[in-house]
Amino acid sequence: MTTSATPVKGKSPLALPGRRSVPGRVVPVIATFVLFVLLFGVGTARYDGFLSGQVVANLFIDNAFLIVLAVGMTFVIVTGGIDLSVGAVVALSTMVTAAGLQAGLPAPLVVLLVLAMGSTLGLLMGLVIHYFEIQPFIVTLAGMFLARGLCFVVGVESISIKDPTFRTFATAAIPLSGTVSITWSVVIALAIVAVAVWVLHRTRFGRTAYAVGGNENSAMLMGLPVARVKVGVYVISGLCSAIAGLLFSLYMLSGYGLHAVGMELDAIAAVVIGGTLLSGGAGYVLGSLLGVLVLGVIQTLISFQGTLSSWWTKIAIGTLLLLFIVMQRVFMRRQP
Repeated sequence: MTTSATPVKGKSPLALPGRRSVPGRVVPVIATFVLFVLLFGVGTARYDGFLSGQVVANLFIDNAFLIVLAVGMTFVIVTGGIDLSVGAVVALSTMVTAAGLQAGLPAPLVVLLVLAMGSTLGLLMGLVIHYFEIQPFIVTLAGMFLARGLCFVVGVESISIKDPTFRTFATAAIPLSGTVSITWSVVIALAIVAVAVWVLHRTRFGRTAYAVGGNENSAMLMGLPVARVKVGVYVISGLCSAIAGLLFSLYMLSGYGLHAVGMELDAIAAVVIGGTLLSGGAGYVLGSLLGVLVLGVIQTLISFQGTLSSWWTKIAIGTLLLLFIVMQRVFMRRQP
């Protein structure tokens, strides 16, 4: 009996005889993890003290807000959309937080106001995108200008956060060992990642999001709740942006209209580097987390080097983004 060299339908071309296949859409995530390990290995070989628990912890502490932002962006991009407003919503959230606390409002009330504001902005953009059939790029670009403009309606100057409860929460450390500690922002970010993994990969909402990103018309013909999911992912993105803004307020202890300029591009880069297709239909929350950590390692390497401009971070991110987009295209074309 002879066997054909042609791949069996439904199997990945990466499958080898007698071995389980590796889906092509998983390969970019694996590549991101390998890249993270390699970059960390380079830092360990070049710099004393790079391989320490606190350096790893700092990757999460310094990027907790970006992790949350990337989670929301993953939901949007999986459906084939994009959200350019997230950085401006982060800035608006810091301004509302700082102004509310300065006015004497209780911290829990300020948090609820910020979360409601972010979710409402996401809801409005999602409704316009779906029911008016306008490109997400245009709608979220308008949302970006709106949120950034509202920042300067709240206040032109930077507003320092002096609320004792807020500052205590921001500076509190959670010891993991004798020399390693994290902040509550990291705990919140990782909890959101865990919830997002469950929602996107284990619920009907998540499966529908993948279906919409794969082929929206087919999803509608299958009777899936396309409208609810398309609007819902922008609500999730707006909510995550508001939470990221709160975490950024804890990180900076201030509100400012020019906070988070360009952060939406960092979030998109992290999601794409993490293996999510810009065309939609494929992606993993944990991949986005790895993407953020890769960006964090690059920043840490440049910081340890000490002689390089911080703009080299942008150059490295741009190069990686291009490489991962090309790699995604290659592996998806090889799918049967």
